[in-house]
Amino acid sequence: MSARWPFESVVRDLIANLARGEYAAVERCSAGVRLSAGELAAAVRAYGRRLVPAPPGEPLPLDVVAISGAEPEAWSVDTPLWTAEEGRSDLTLQLTVRAARKGGYRIEVDDLHVL
Repeated sequence: MSARWPFESVVRDLIANLARGEYAAVERCSAGVRLSAGELAAAVRAYGRRLVPAPPGEPLPLDVVAISGAEPEAWSVDTPLWTAEEGRSDLTLQLTVRAARKGGYRIEVDDLHVL
């Protein structure tokens, strides 16, 4: 099944980095906006379960809202994360995804918390 959003693969890669514990890579991806690598690691530790990558082969369950008037285009995106213990969990990653002027997408990690 194909992705529903053109930036879905970038979000999937970010989730995979979190699952591998590569918090510094996530911080670099979002240019350290809002959450540092240490804050991401602390949020995952506090949740107390082991993150795993999103299931392959199906679109991510993204909750996407376009940010009105953003230039270039931008979206507020919420996505659940998955754990080895629970499968799809109630731990939610909140992002701002921005279209990059030279193509591709930039991601800012806004929050990581239980919804």
